[in-house]
Amino acid sequence: MKPEPNNIRLTFHKANTDTELAIPLAQSSVRAGFPSPAQDYMGEEIDLNKLIVRHREATFYVRVSGDSMTDAGILDGDLAVVDKELEAGDGDFVIAYVDGEFTIKQFRMDKSGTFGWLQPWNDHYPAIRVDASNDFMIWGVVTYVIHPAKKG
Repeated sequence: MKPEPNNIRLTFHKANTDTELAIPLAQSSVRAGFPSPAQDYMGEEIDLNKLIVRHREATFYVRVSGDSMTDAGILDGDLAVVDKELEAGDGDFVIAYVDGEFTIKQFRMDKSGTFGWLQPWNDHYPAIRVDASNDFMIWGVVTYVIHPAKKG
């Protein structure tokens, strides 16, 4: 029986790192707790390509469609930054190919090493067991997830 991809559809895009977009970076961090005095000056600049793309030729952006990863903060419409050069470890978020379907899940390896699990982060979806009987591969490791803080 073919596993359910847990309501996720993915759209793949090659990362274009030929351009540089330097964005000003505030010299102090922003507290998530109590407010601190405002800083009214900017410091160095950062380039998001240099920040989030470690292996240029092996990095892709993947548009997420679906809700099986919402409790992990991976939302419908988000962009996942995926590095195909990294080796997936237990607990990593991955783009996996399972029996003809791509999905984004957390990879969990069984202690025996004979099978693994693709774990959704939404209680409405079951985990997908993967073993030698599946057409399975980890396509890449998710290194960042980009989503808007404000919709619309």
